[in-house]
Amino acid sequence: MNKENLTYAGGAGALSSSIKFILRDDFIKSSKSLLKLNQVKGCDCPGCAWPDPNPKERSFAEFCENGVKAITYETTKQRASKEFFANNKVKDLAKLEVYELSQKGRLCEPLSYNKQKDIYEAISWDKAFSLIAKHLKKLKTPDDAILYTSGRASNEAAFLYQLFGRLLGTNNFPDCSNMCHESSSVAMNKNIGVGKGTVELEDFKKAKLIMVFGQNPATNHPRMLASLQEARKNGAKILSFNPLKEAGLLGFIHPKDFKSMLFKTPSQISTHYYQVSLGSDMAVLQAVIFYILKHHKTKLDFEFIEKHCHGFEDYEKHILSQDFKNLVKHSSLSKKEIKEIADLYLESDKTICCWAMGLTQQEHGVASIEEVINLLLLKGNIGKSGAGACPVRGHSNVQGDRTVGIDEMPKEDFLKSIDKAFSFKSPRKHGVNVVNAIKVIAKEKNKVFIALGGNFAEAAPDSKLCYAALEACDLSVYISTHINKSHLLCGKSSLILPCLGRTEIDIQSSGKQSLSVEDSMSIVHSSQGRNKPISSFLKSESEIIAKIADATLGKNKIDFLDLISDYDKIREKIEEVLPIFKDYNKKIKNSSGFVLENLASKRIWNTDTKKANFSSNLIPNLKLNSKHLALMTMRSHDQFNTTVYAKDDRYRGIKNKRKIIFINPKDIELLGFKNGDLVDIYSHSKDNIRRSVKGFEIISYDIKQGCAGAYFPEANPLISIEHHDKKSFTPAYKFIDISLKNTK
Repeated sequence: MNKENLTYAGGAGALSSSIKFILRDDFIKSSKSLLKLNQVKGCDCPGCAWPDPNPKERSFAEFCENGVKAITYETTKQRASKEFFANNKVKDLAKLEVYELSQKGRLCEPLSYNKQKDIYEAISWDKAFSLIAKHLKKLKTPDDAILYTSGRASNEAAFLYQLFGRLLGTNNFPDCSNMCHESSSVAMNKNIGVGKGTVELEDFKKAKLIMVFGQNPATNHPRMLASLQEARKNGAKILSFNPLKEAGLLGFIHPKDFKSMLFKTPSQISTHYYQVSLGSDMAVLQAVIFYILKHHKTKLDFEFIEKHCHGFEDYEKHILSQDFKNLVKHSSLSKKEIKEIADLYLESDKTICCWAMGLTQQEHGVASIEEVINLLLLKGNIGKSGAGACPVRGHSNVQGDRTVGIDEMPKEDFLKSIDKAFSFKSPRKHGVNVVNAIKVIAKEKNKVFIALGGNFAEAAPDSKLCYAALEACDLSVYISTHINKSHLLCGKSSLILPCLGRTEIDIQSSGKQSLSVEDSMSIVHSSQGRNKPISSFLKSESEIIAKIADATLGKNKIDFLDLISDYDKIREKIEEVLPIFKDYNKKIKNSSGFVLENLASKRIWNTDTKKANFSSNLIPNLKLNSKHLALMTMRSHDQFNTTVYAKDDRYRGIKNKRKIIFINPKDIELLGFKNGDLVDIYSHSKDNIRRSVKGFEIISYDIKQGCAGAYFPEANPLISIEHHDKKSFTPAYKFIDISLKNTK
């Protein structure tokens, strides 16, 4: 067993790590940026989407260790300049590991791929825009354009991007949310009429019970730990469901609490910790609900159910028709634990359910989240203070992008509003999501692929197929701050367009501009960069999109260049299309921003039945062959999405390595291996294609028996393009059927 992993997060380790990252590069610039991070009239963190406290409760250092890494990554002195690319062939850069590539620094000028020389060369902005327009104009159909969006894009940039795409004639907007919380959106829209969480930060202070499914807050959204810590101090019980014992779910020392750091006295986070098997959360929920309906039905909130819910009788009949012993068996927990969870839920009159990728990235992701909602509805835990649904988003504006129109399946009322505001007819044909985009590009080729941020190649599943698809494009365009793997999978023509970072000043013809973003709890707030751009060639994402649109469409339909002259004009148009943004430019000046209306939190249900819906599902069969394991991909602590800041994973005791696989010691022995062995990992999928990754070190770890974990994106080649939820198309990164062989 790995003995070095910690039993708490934060503390001196977080502080010293933060100082290390600040000192290793541009200390002065990083420090100044951090003091403005998440502050009123400051810069929004480009990392996670956890909301900021009330302005009166913010400290001078309102950031976490991962925020430090994100800022120092952006303010680095390292440059991926035209000279760098002139001295490095694409084929050689493509051989670098994800960490090595992440350290090459900021992009400085627009670049065009020279196929003959196999290098990127500088190109003028005008020529770059003309080349993009030329390719887009010659497409046989607008649907041959694929417009991908990363969650770091601002509301303003995302709105312009979807507007340009729809003027072009396509709804092809695959988005990073397709790969993370799409299962949440699909389930919640069906069940409660909104695809977002129903809680605010204040609800965590009032909750009596918080259930945390499939999350690792210490690494993915560390500031959430402060909210959980406060909830514990206020008497809330916290139930964590996770295959691994994660440090941040065990304990937490706030780096601002010097006394606790000095004496190493962490606050306990989880009052109860349930190590569940991968994919078994749905069976846990059904077993708990079965027990409640069978033995404690009188404790339900029948006033709420009768007034606000549809389908309870059918759902009750469905659950009670199941075999309780079978549900318990598939839950991977004991009958005693199931009863304990049920009793804890019944004791609470204010319960919040939080979840992340552990639930959404399953073949039954939508069904799992529907069971979370079913549980909450039983006691009326939606639409009241201290209770609700909390899907925790992982990127700073992934939720906002969707709100302003990045959606491959837009609703008719949104399209009608777009049509009215801009006097044109939007396409109605649904576009492609990430999974289908990869399939379409690989099959039909000669597409134009434009990526507004992100690292599509490394984030997507089925790496071999995804790489081949990108290389088959007629043109690929990447709007980015740093070089990444996607840039090295060049189509017939490829462009890299460098954009401003979140911390940098954005000046348009009317002066300095502010952006806006939406956090996990539907709060929209402004963000304004304070640093001088690292290069005079950088342009904002909004300006790049506007000039692509102008070069392609001209001013016959919409004057994009006028819209970017002052971002207030973009926000005025967002307000015109989406009434929930009423008084946008006025409200965005508020110190804490403003909360978008959430009908479900008011117990107004925008569903087909006009009520909150119970949904019935059968639990999946997750049984594997005797010598197989269920593998999940996950982040290391020194990582955000596909960006790797360092090769350590402090809370799990890993130093300077990434090609590893965490396995329970009993499984290691049963499979005939030893701790430290190097193995090749093979996945087994329904399409019968042999996929593997080589030379991974076995790490003995406190993980549920039968389960294993490996880092993302190194393990992504194991995931079949067909391995996804059938409703949301979210790839099943958290349950991959694998076997192991010793590396020769």
